[in-house]
Amino acid sequence: MNANQRLKPSHQGGGGGGGCADSPEPGILNERVLLLVFESIQWDLRVLCLLSSVNRKLRAIAKRLLWRELCAYRAPRMVATLTAGGARIGGGWPAVAKLMFFCCGAEPSRNFRMGQQLPGHFASTSRFSKTSGRSFLPRRCRGDVLYVSDPCEHEMKKAGHQDDLGVYRGVFKEFSGSRTRACLIGRRVGLEDRACPYCGARVWSMTTARLVPRSAARRLGSRNGRLEYFVCVNGHLHGTCWLAPLSSEEEEEDDGGGGGGEFDDDYDDDEDGGDDDKEGGRSGQEAVNEGDDRAATDGSTSSTGEEIIGEWGPAE
Repeated sequence: MNANQRLKPSHQGGGGGGGCADSPEPGILNERVLLLVFESIQWDLRVLCLLSSVNRKLRAIAKRLLWRELCAYRAPRMVATLTAGGARIGGGWPAVAKLMFFCCGAEPSRNFRMGQQLPGHFASTSRFSKTSGRSFLPRRCRGDVLYVSDPCEHEMKKAGHQDDLGVYRGVFKEFSGSRTRACLIGRRVGLEDRACPYCGARVWSMTTARLVPRSAARRLGSRNGRLEYFVCVNGHLHGTCWLAPLSSEEEEEDDGGGGGGEFDDDYDDDEDGGDDDKEGGRSGQEAVNEGDDRAATDGSTSSTGEEIIGEWGPAE
């Protein structure tokens, strides 16, 4: 369904000129006018935020139509995958847009210790990948589609930590019918006493559920047992990890499977598929054809897929 099909029909008035004047929602409230305006300014994120805060009518139009169009403009392949086959977007498009452009920060939990809370912030550049998402799925859930971002790195030396903190986020396709959700319910995993930073829904701790595969730590550049992530009932993922220094990579590999009990022991590392989101000598077109689906927010394409640049204004 394209944008024009999602527009509410404009009923014609009883007389006078045509166009916006005959619409029951003339001027700025006319949805066709809004679409044209935002297309002309390349879906400026700041303007859409401001428009959504003007009044309830504009906020409703943005929630129903404009946030989706922003996401589709900035990450067309990612949105096409998430909506393929008529899949429903859990939590709505405003939550997906916030997830694309906002690093939620971090706070301590019972499975992840840190000295202080880290506030969230606008992410100037984000990259989401289905290949990265597969590294976060245990073997029994590998049929799910999950996009996960590269970790947003935060220096924590002032807080007394030697390693940098990585904060990452992601989104499932149609989480309500996913194997991950079925596994959480089947294991009777209780919901945590905390809310999703993107939609406000309750969350499960994948660490508590013992559904964290060892490949997740490798993908993030962390060590086993030094990460935690949550998934909300709408399918939004957010998590934290301690990033291993580059000089420790070989030592980390030599450690092998030295994870704690929070890791899924039946995960087959060989099924991770390798680092197939890296160029590694393949042509860019091969990477595109194999469906890496990296996503970045300027809507531009490169030889290795989409790049999402979370700019406030139009991409230059």
